[in-house]
Amino acid sequence: MSRILIVDDEPQLVRALRINLVARQYEVVVASGGAEALQRAAEARPDLIVLDLGLPDIDGVDVIRKLRSWTPVPILVLSGRADSRDKVEALDAGADDYVTKPFSVDELLARVRAVTRRLGPADELEPVRIGGHEVDFAARTVSGGVHLTRTEWQLLEVLARNPGKLVGQKQLLQDVWGPTYLKQTHYLRQYVTQLRHKLEEDPTRPRHLLTEPGMGYRLQP
Repeated sequence: MSRILIVDDEPQLVRALRINLVARQYEVVVASGGAEALQRAAEARPDLIVLDLGLPDIDGVDVIRKLRSWTPVPILVLSGRADSRDKVEALDAGADDYVTKPFSVDELLARVRAVTRRLGPADELEPVRIGGHEVDFAARTVSGGVHLTRTEWQLLEVLARNPGKLVGQKQLLQDVWGPTYLKQTHYLRQYVTQLRHKLEEDPTRPRHLLTEPGMGYRLQP
């Protein structure tokens, strides 16, 4: 299920979008301002952001720039600004598409489908074996009935996209928790330890989830 973050300060519009998206099996997260949007994007890790430019605290174009400094998440702008210069500015800042208010819900849903299709299965990871477990990223399942939290999945996925390679602490913290957590290295120690206890045959002598002291971690399939 794709997760969509809606950023808009018009409650009626947000409610209508939520109803239509949830009815089509999307998970919806909401923010009413720019600062809240940045926080939600870091915490919820959405697959798509639908963003109004006229926010009460931070201009939407600045929000796009801040997001683009750390995440490639697709951004669909939904704005009452119809001037071509506004569109160019938003797209140059890193937006992927632009819909002008007022808009047709059907058109917006078509744009959402188009963007989420581009995320498609080509980007999915092949299952990997860790210890005695098969980890299926597409289905979000681990053999043997092992349950991973959302954060554990995110961390493991970043490592799995770089099999056998060292992934630095800052990259992991940014990709999983966002740019405001780059000094929280204890998060990595805690979650890697949890993954080892769930997946490694002997967590005290890991063979797959390896630490490079002071540098980062690697997944050795």
